[in-house]
Amino acid sequence: EKANPGYRVNLEVVDWEQMDSKVKTYVQTKQEPDVLNYNKFSDFARDGLVYKAQDVVSPKVLADFLPLFRQKAQYKGAQYGLPFISSARLFFYNKDIFAKAGIAKPPSTWAEVEADAKKIKKAGYIGLGLPLGPEEAQAEFQIWAMNNGGGWTDASGKWAIDQQANVDTLSYLRKLTKEKVTQPNPEATNRKDVFNQFAQGKIGMLNGAVFMRKGFIDPVDAKLNYGVAALPSKDGSTHKTLGVQDYLVAFKKSDGSNKAAVKKFLDFFYQKENAAKFVSTEGFLSVTESAGQVLSSDSQNAAYYKPFVDALSSAEFAPADDPAWAAVDGAVKQRIGTGVAGGDPAKVLGEIQKTAQKGD
Repeated sequence: EKANPGYRVNLEVVDWEQMDSKVKTYVQTKQEPDVLNYNKFSDFARDGLVYKAQDVVSPKVLADFLPLFRQKAQYKGAQYGLPFISSARLFFYNKDIFAKAGIAKPPSTWAEVEADAKKIKKAGYIGLGLPLGPEEAQAEFQIWAMNNGGGWTDASGKWAIDQQANVDTLSYLRKLTKEKVTQPNPEATNRKDVFNQFAQGKIGMLNGAVFMRKGFIDPVDAKLNYGVAALPSKDGSTHKTLGVQDYLVAFKKSDGSNKAAVKKFLDFFYQKENAAKFVSTEGFLSVTESAGQVLSSDSQNAAYYKPFVDALSSAEFAPADDPAWAAVDGAVKQRIGTGVAGGDPAKVLGEIQKTAQKGD
């Protein structure tokens, strides 16, 4: 506002647990915000609700987006999403807890995860943090599934949520839950809950994110003795990484009256110093070339970020460019946890598969 007299920004912050229902209500009542930060965009593009990226940012900004993120922000060959922030997921483990449990190195296979979790439990800690609550169950499940040869779609791009590899994955997570080597009630536990418990030194290991250090660990215990490793896979031969990116989308107004102000705001936000400051403060990875160059000069933090940056180039992402993903994402958040809490994994995944097929 100081740099742009005459413009005011009305910021509304919504918890991820309420985000889906809030956005749905805004769209249904035609009260969409001018700009929305979200992890989905293609259903809005399909329905003609949002501007194309080229309409609301300058050519300079468009060209500054890293190709990986620009590609993931397209619907039917046109870019609608504006890459906002990115994250890569790796395996975090508490070195002190591992030492007390007699574990020499982070697990590489699922069998090692199970064995180590039992040792950690015996040492008096939570073995594995497993957040399958509604905040981000879709990311947690994808991490495990893709490291078992599964995922949301098959090789042809068709929905394959009920494939055997996914059933086996959910069955494995159910086994860990039954063995009580996870925190109580994984189906109701959110990501932020286990991240906080890890920061407090209560959890031995979990699938973590690049922003854990600044968002959770440092505010609680900056001296926490932890390490970061590749995500465990079933057989230990190939370790895949989950990439995550959020988008900004600009909603159209019937008279187009918001377009100039939206463009002014977005072009200002994506100036390299502004974007770099935001990403650095929040602990995420840059989605633009210019901000990345600014951040790369920060030698103090380079060692921490390097494995995440390296992993991102070959990471797998959620299929956010498919409009059906919005419904699938919601179904996974609400149902996947039941597969470890008494529900039949095959039936749970079968119901989510039906949701995906309805959305096509």
